[in-house]
Amino acid sequence: MLTSIGKFSKSFFLKLLVGIIILPFVFWGMGDVFRGGNQNVIASIDSEKVGTQEFVEYLRRLNLNEEQIKNLPKTDLIEKILSEYIGKRVMELEIKKLGITVNDNALRNIIKSDKLFYKNDKFSRTEYEKFLIKSGVTASQFETNIAEQEKRRQFLSYLSSGIVIPEILVKQEFNKENQIKTIKYIDLEKFHLKNKPTQKDKRELYERNKDIFFTEFKKIRYAKVTPENISGSEEYNESFFNQLDKLENNILDGQSFGDAAKENNLKIISLKINAKKEDENGNIFKDLSDNLFKKIYNFKSTKSPAIINFDDKYYLVELINIEKKNKSFEDPDVQKALNSQLNFKNKIESNTSVIKDISMGAFNKEKLEKFALDNNLKINDYQINNLKQNDIFPEGIIKRIFITKDGEVDLITNNTLTKSFLVLAVKTKYKNLKKNSNEFEKYEAKARLNLINKIYQSHDNNLNDKYKVELNQRTIERVKNSF
Repeated sequence: MLTSIGKFSKSFFLKLLVGIIILPFVFWGMGDVFRGGNQNVIASIDSEKVGTQEFVEYLRRLNLNEEQIKNLPKTDLIEKILSEYIGKRVMELEIKKLGITVNDNALRNIIKSDKLFYKNDKFSRTEYEKFLIKSGVTASQFETNIAEQEKRRQFLSYLSSGIVIPEILVKQEFNKENQIKTIKYIDLEKFHLKNKPTQKDKRELYERNKDIFFTEFKKIRYAKVTPENISGSEEYNESFFNQLDKLENNILDGQSFGDAAKENNLKIISLKINAKKEDENGNIFKDLSDNLFKKIYNFKSTKSPAIINFDDKYYLVELINIEKKNKSFEDPDVQKALNSQLNFKNKIESNTSVIKDISMGAFNKEKLEKFALDNNLKINDYQINNLKQNDIFPEGIIKRIFITKDGEVDLITNNTLTKSFLVLAVKTKYKNLKKNSNEFEKYEAKARLNLINKIYQSHDNNLNDKYKVELNQRTIERVKNSF
């Protein structure tokens, strides 16, 4: 239901419906098995039981994809969804205790104020009814959801109401991003390059992980469905679409690909091909556009023919089987993966050693100079004037540099470790912030958001102490294996 509604969430309250901030109630370390082992209860919140059936119904409404469902027994996805669900239930208990309600008049005003349901600048009951039909929900279901989301919005507003942001917090937020910073830095790329992976290391890694180095070949057959084949006409007319419906209904009723193609005079094309459009000999198949090929290649279920529509053309398609062919050690893609993996590992080890010295206070200006000398690295002088000055450092790294105190050395990297720098903060000059400026309003909003997040986090911690939550691990495992 929520998935259907999400397709139409273009207005404010509909965005609220599917995207409202939910407090991150994550209950770790709590009792995970009931003494009684009640198979109909998956969790409890104090004395309130969370039934297995209600949780499974919630789970089904999330519309997990085929791959997620297949991997449920192997992952902790169920636990994460259950944690989120318990968080929502705890919030409902808090809302009830605070006496937050949404009466019929308030609910009516929320719906009537949404421009999605307007026609000629006025609320239209017809537009509202059309929305419900398209969404596949009843008025009662939709309005109940709106009321629940409005109560959650009021609850979050209650937690953060009356906040006055001190000017010093605004200034702190401003200073994080508005500095003139003089630094010394060492680019560690050359330092990392000296630890190039050896053939021995690569061979050992390949042998340990040989099973993950493979090319997937899919055996596929398809046939273009044209008016000439199934209706005896050259036009995509009513007769064609009637015959197309008949063809689709027949294969849904179990007709095989071969019988459907024969009955409708379709020319079958068979392929055994990988994701790069290559056959087993490395030849590229050129008779399909890349986009149409991706649509056909992404079929998941074997021996389940289907009709697909692409660029107003129709195709009968079937995935016959999937074969995996191991790649050799010498394969260029394998070599690239091995080098990447080992380089990443070496960078982590090298950086960890440096970070350890920094954390122990052993890395100062003199140690930086000695490190550069010992490793034949250059120390560069540089001044940063703003966050967007990314001729050397990307914005994310500059933010990290800005929080480094004068006289301190830090090792700063990006998320992928493709860029690593040893940085010494030499001198910091802060820019001026005028109280009545747009800049002040911007950073006041940031300071407010940070403070509200801390309030929410504190409230989460209080709730963790306030409510005793227990999970029935046996029932969780049973739910995992029931899909």
